[in-house]
Amino acid sequence: MMGWTILLGSLVVVLFLLHPWMNLLALRKVIGITLFLEIFYLVGHYIMGWPFPVPIILLQLFVVSGLGVALGIFFSRLWPLPPKKGFERIFRTFLIVVPSLGLGMGLQVFLQGAFATQAIYLIFALAAWLGSGHFVKNADVTSKTVKHKLIET
Repeated sequence: MMGWTILLGSLVVVLFLLHPWMNLLALRKVIGITLFLEIFYLVGHYIMGWPFPVPIILLQLFVVSGLGVALGIFFSRLWPLPPKKGFERIFRTFLIVVPSLGLGMGLQVFLQGAFATQAIYLIFALAAWLGSGHFVKNADVTSKTVKHKLIET
């Protein structure tokens, strides 16, 4: 399992460095999610008595966050986030989160086996949802409208 985690971690880094849809903002999002999770599980160790997050667990958290954000970015490229709130955003959220929970369960069994110590499937779904806001429909038109309204006032 450790070999697969290291291989997947390397692939995540290469994916974020070479793919044209990924940028520094996406990599910062992955690092931020991973850092939050590391602090969360470290505090959970001292307060709740959870297992101490060893380095392989920290790498697994990075892999899961990276793959989740990548899935969200790919989904966002296919169906960009609408600029206005409404039913389309709700429907779009269900279409990314529900399948990513299933994929996350498979990833959890693959990385940690039958006795998992972290909720990798939830982390994967959350990261996919956070990554799915990477591309926004008509973002240029919205920002130009806002700039013109600011100039007019």
